[in-house]
Amino acid sequence: MNPKALRQAIAGELESNLLPFWRDRGPDPVHGGFIAAMSHDGTVLADAPSGLILNSRLLWAFSALARELGDGRDLALARRAFAVLEDRFRDREHGGYVWRVDVDGHPLDRSKKTYGQAFCIYALSEFHRAVGDPTALERARQTSDLIEDRARDSSFGGYIEARAADWSVIGDLRLSDKDMNAAKSMNTHLHLLEAYTNLHRTSPSARTAERLAELIGLFDRHILGGDASRRSLRHFFDEKWRPCSDNRTYGHDIEAAWLLGEAGEVLGDAEVLARVDGWAVELARSVLAEGMDTAGGIASEGRGGTVVNRDHDWWCQAEAVVGFRHVYELTGEAAFAEASAAAWRFIERFIVDRVNGEWHWRVKADGSVDAGEPKVSEWKGPYHSVRMCLEMMRRLVDADGVDS
Repeated sequence: MNPKALRQAIAGELESNLLPFWRDRGPDPVHGGFIAAMSHDGTVLADAPSGLILNSRLLWAFSALARELGDGRDLALARRAFAVLEDRFRDREHGGYVWRVDVDGHPLDRSKKTYGQAFCIYALSEFHRAVGDPTALERARQTSDLIEDRARDSSFGGYIEARAADWSVIGDLRLSDKDMNAAKSMNTHLHLLEAYTNLHRTSPSARTAERLAELIGLFDRHILGGDASRRSLRHFFDEKWRPCSDNRTYGHDIEAAWLLGEAGEVLGDAEVLARVDGWAVELARSVLAEGMDTAGGIASEGRGGTVVNRDHDWWCQAEAVVGFRHVYELTGEAAFAEASAAAWRFIERFIVDRVNGEWHWRVKADGSVDAGEPKVSEWKGPYHSVRMCLEMMRRLVDADGVDS
């Protein structure tokens, strides 16, 4: 696919579908803030609780859009999202951000999940990049300090999954009902890496540089550890980094391929960058060989070199478009450019909801849409889709000729 045509198609999807949906239907006209839940057909679930992940990702998305596109509508929505995070989610007693609030902004779950705090750092630093708000940057730094002081494991390295409301030890460490009750996870460390990358990009410091380097080292020793060819990520671990699971998710693997590279670039260490770029290539080769079907769909889960869940989730597809393009830029191998374009074609053909707007959560292995999954939820927002569009538009801006 011609890269200019690919850029035009992705930009068209952003402008004609994703932006109108989130600009027009995202804000909650009744309770303020943003709609917390919407069924697959667009029905708003009026009394649904609101989650930290959706709201921090909304702040990131509108901030990134305002910075990249310069549209005042996105800037206004970024300010709205910052106010939601500040007024409804920030814990003024113990610091950090609560996990879930009710429709009126009263806390329902005050626990401090490290994954959630990481997305606040990611979003707050992006808001500062967009508008230069010193309060947002200070909040990002404060949250980082809390994570380092209260969630970092000084004995074995890395970060504990969750703390109680007051940052004390908590028994239930799960991020969601689908996750293991394990002390540490790849997912939390991947998105803390992403958060510290953006914080270091925004406001470089010796501390964020040290933590970025340490996180990359954790991927080396533990999350990619034990796999000599660096071809998949381990998921769950105990405190001592002993693996507790044996599955892989292809979406995380291809997402990590480019997020690790981004961290290496921002860190500015040539030796580290060369190392993570090597991992990216191996991860992408493995996902391409094992996890992508002939239609360009990315399978959900594998184990022991075999796909065990062939469903296609929206976020895996979005990350594949960027991840494969990133590795094409590293290697010049046409197969990766074609894989990126194929993942996009799958989105166009199967994932885009041309009836109710935005994207379907999942297309099942048989090609049918899973209408039981929501259009908007604590976990379904504009982060993966909008980020893919912005990232690819930037990467393809000077592209010419045919590379796939």
